[in-house]
Amino acid sequence: MNTRKPELSTRLHLLADWVPQGAALVDVGTDHAYLPVRLALEGRLRFAIACDLRPGPLSRGQDTARRFGVLEQIDFRLCDGLAGVGAKEVDTVVIAGMGGENIVSILAAAPWTADSNHILLLQPQSRAEELRAFLIANGYAICREQLVEDRGTIYPVLKVRPGHQDPYPGQIYGGAHLMGDPLGGRYLVEQILRLQTAVAGLNRGSGPETSEKADRLRDVIASLMVLWEEWRHANGS
Repeated sequence: MNTRKPELSTRLHLLADWVPQGAALVDVGTDHAYLPVRLALEGRLRFAIACDLRPGPLSRGQDTARRFGVLEQIDFRLCDGLAGVGAKEVDTVVIAGMGGENIVSILAAAPWTADSNHILLLQPQSRAEELRAFLIANGYAICREQLVEDRGTIYPVLKVRPGHQDPYPGQIYGGAHLMGDPLGGRYLVEQILRLQTAVAGLNRGSGPETSEKADRLRDVIASLMVLWEEWRHANGS
């Protein structure tokens, strides 16, 4: 067996740290399968499924597992999202490295992920606000959130369980658990600037729907500004 371990990116390293010991894990969109292979080598998994929508990435994942001597410990499946995974097979679901809207589609097609038997570890590459809004509206609760910087970009990582939350608009865009996060201030400023750019674009349009959308985004910006001031106060900035 290869005694080395695959190197994980900063964001995958954080996800790996959050996987419970003895997890029955599914890694959705596994690509090179670095995460399940690393966890298998560390003896932290009871069972692992690595799935991907395309044969090419799945084959690369199998090559990784073969190279590190854990091919027999991981079940590789070609499927769309969680379509090829049974609810009773796993207790930990990892979906990382794709847009928030894609993660929403995967979870919407697998409502069993909202039951009390599963932990979700999610890392959206973009549109995190769409993912947060979906989770809150569909019986999930974000119980932990942390920011990670990877190659100059800040990404949120979310731990999700069944539950109820009632956040205000700024928390949909800026997160609800980031007051102590050292990257929180920068992340909030990035969201504010992004929405200000969107409002400027809408202001060049016309019609009641465009005006209403611009007004909604202005409300979100105001809420984000409050969050930013709270973060600055909490962090002595």
